[in-house]
Amino acid sequence: MAQLQSFKAELFKALSHPTRIRILELLREGEKGVTQLQLELGPEGSTVSQQLAILRMKNLVETRRAGNAIYYRLKDPQIEGLLDVARRIFEAHVIELQSLSEGEVASLAPSPRKRTAAVGNQEGGYG
Repeated sequence: MAQLQSFKAELFKALSHPTRIRILELLREGEKGVTQLQLELGPEGSTVSQQLAILRMKNLVETRRAGNAIYYRLKDPQIEGLLDVARRIFEAHVIELQSLSEGEVASLAPSPRKRTAAVGNQEGGYG
C-alpha cells in the first residue's frame, strides 16, 4: 500500500506545475514538437524543455525522434481522464465560491428598516 501512495505522491508532484499541466493539455490534441509547444505556450515556453524532461522522467509523456526533431505525446490515455477530473473539481469549486460570494453580497445588502419615533430621540430629539 505504501508503494501506491508513493506512486501517487510522485504523480501529483509531476502535475504540480501549471506549465506541465498546460503541456499535458496541449498533448491531448496529439503529438507535438518542442518548437510547437513553445509557440503555443507563449511566455511560458522558455521552460518547455525542462518541464518536458520532468514529465518524461515521471513516465507521463514519451518521445519520438524524426531527424533532429523530437516529438512528444501522452504515454497513457488515462492522463486525459485525470485532467478531466481535475477540471470538474475546479468547476465545482468555482461554483461553490460563486454561490458563497453571492450569499455574502446578499447578507451585506442593507435591509429596509422601519423608521420610528426612536430615531428622533437622538441628539436634539423631539421630546
